[in-house]
Amino acid sequence: MSARISPDRSPAVAARIGIALGIAVTICFVTGLLSHWIQQPPGWFRWPANPPWLYRVTQGGHVLSGVMAIPLLLIKLWSVYPRLFARPLLGNPLHLLERGSIALLVGSMIFELATGLANIAQFYPWRFFFPAAHYAMAFVAFGALAVHLAVKLPIVRDALSRPVGEPAADQPPTTGLSRRGLLGAAVAATTVAGLAVAGQSVPWLRWIAVLAPRSGEGPQGLPVNRTAGQAGVTDTARAADYRLVVRAGTNERAFTRAELEALPQTAAILPIACVEGWSASAHWSGVRLRDLLATVGATGRHDVTVRSLEQSGLYRITQLPATHVVDDQTLIALRLNDAELSLDHGYPCRLIAPNRPGVLQTKWLSEIEVRA
Repeated sequence: MSARISPDRSPAVAARIGIALGIAVTICFVTGLLSHWIQQPPGWFRWPANPPWLYRVTQGGHVLSGVMAIPLLLIKLWSVYPRLFARPLLGNPLHLLERGSIALLVGSMIFELATGLANIAQFYPWRFFFPAAHYAMAFVAFGALAVHLAVKLPIVRDALSRPVGEPAADQPPTTGLSRRGLLGAAVAATTVAGLAVAGQSVPWLRWIAVLAPRSGEGPQGLPVNRTAGQAGVTDTARAADYRLVVRAGTNERAFTRAELEALPQTAAILPIACVEGWSASAHWSGVRLRDLLATVGATGRHDVTVRSLEQSGLYRITQLPATHVVDDQTLIALRLNDAELSLDHGYPCRLIAPNRPGVLQTKWLSEIEVRA
């Protein structure tokens, strides 16, 4: 069997590629957990309002590490593919555990990377709910990776103890592309994959991000994920009787757009950072949320429920933690980049808070309610 396997398909190559893949998967897993907890926080979890760019970094790292894992996974599979079918196929319990962990690992990794890549492009050719499926399968992939590493640890340690160019005892010397050359090609492919999308998170790399679905450009200098037409708010957002209702207990006030503009205005430079990995900074101005809540007697630290004019949709109602409510940069924005908010960016007003996913920066506000 070994004589028919390319010398480049060696434990030395597989181990080193595997380490790089494991690092990428770990970064992707941890940052993915953070994103999930921010959107659906368990009781013990607290996400800070500052620094305002932190989510931009963590979610950009999530998407970047996932994309860079794709060429690493392909090269890893190439390097071990013939040995996956080595005899015996089943064998003793340890061998069976190894085969089972490999099947789970490969299947779950392909699922995670393929669906994640489709999500970046906002392409959903399936019927299941992507966030829930992606989140659940992440634990399968990470668990299978941990089991696989535990089973293969002696082989990995032995492979790493020898120079990459030294053949194993049962392998002939390599011909053609060397093992170092193969590892160099893996590094190059991974770097190119990263640069091809990194620009959607890193502004100064946008010129080279040829595969990034979001360039950082759009109406008023920002991309739009969901338009007013898609949300079904085109008429209600422009209605003459529009009011923003602010409520704290039995106290309630309804503000017209003109009345919001008449309140003291505050400006902030904040990024919009979306779960698909793209982000862009913008100049926002409007009413500080804490000042608006003070008009109905809400002072101190309170969580807030924010509702949109949108009548359906997973994120038409969001919860804003007290940490963000009292922050100086949390605004009910009326203007974007020195111009009135466009309809697609949330006119007549929207929430913009530091260090939050874009899906939680609610547009087309209808109600703000202090939670008891």
